Amino acid sequence: MGTMAERREFEFVGAAACRDKKVGNCPQVAVNVPGVVALRDGERPEAIVTMTADAWTTLTDAVKAGEFDLSA
Repeated sequence: MGTMAERREFEFVGAAACRDKKVGNCPQVAVNVPGVVALRDGERPEAIVTMTADAWTTLTDAVKAGEFDLSA
């Protein structure tokens, strides 16, 4: 999305299950920057992917619908 200065504005959080110290790596999401959703891998925090809020909604709807079910 832009410069490192912009990336520092993101406040990443993991899912509740990921906050347990016994759980390994988890994806983290930041939604504190208006109109932008940022994703990163907790073990590689320097690699940030950003998308619009509309793209995030499309992605989460697809996940909920099972489009990316790895067990299929």
